[in-house]
Amino acid sequence: CSLQIKLISVHLIFLLGYMGSGKSTIGKALAAAMHSNFVDLDHYIELQEKQSISAIFESQGEIYFRAQERKALLELIAENKPSVIALGGGTPCYYDNINAITAKPNASFFLKASIPTLSKRLWKEKAQRPLLHQMQSIAALEEYIGKHLFERNFYYQQANKTILIDQKTEAEVVREIQHDLA
Repeated sequence: CSLQIKLISVHLIFLLGYMGSGKSTIGKALAAAMHSNFVDLDHYIELQEKQSISAIFESQGEIYFRAQERKALLELIAENKPSVIALGGGTPCYYDNINAITAKPNASFFLKASIPTLSKRLWKEKAQRPLLHQMQSIAALEEYIGKHLFERNFYYQQANKTILIDQKTEAEVVREIQHDLA
C-alpha cells in the first residue's frame, strides 16, 4: 500500500541502461508488483510508427528514430500517468532527454551490468538488435559495448540510483527498486 502511495507521488519511474540490461523485463515485473502501468518506450514508438525499430532504422535512419523517441518520451511525461517506463539504451543520451527523465517528481534507476553480462545476453539476440547485426564475434561485441558505455555512462550516472544487476535475479532487482521508492 505504501508503495502505491509513493508511486503516485513519484509519477514516473524510468529504467535506464544499456541494451540487454533488463529494462523491459524488470520494468514489467516492477509494474506488476506495484499494480502500475508499464510502458516499453521502443514498443510505444513501434505502435506509433506502425513498424519495428529495426525497420525505422533501415528506412528512416537513426536521426529520425531519435526524434521520434524524443517525441514519444515527452508524450508519456505529459500524460502524467503513474507508470514504469523502460527506456531505450540511447534515450538518455540524445537531446536533453536526461533532464526530462530526472526531473522531479520522477524517479530514475540505472540498471548497470558488466560488459561480460551484456555481451552474453546480447550475443543471443543480436539478430533483433539493429545496432548489432554486423557483430562477427563476442570479442567485437564486447569492444563495441565498452565504447558505447564509455560514451553513455555520463548520462546513465545521472539517474537517481544505480543498481548493479550482475548475479541478481529479476525479483531481487525489483525488491531493491521498491525499497528505494519506499
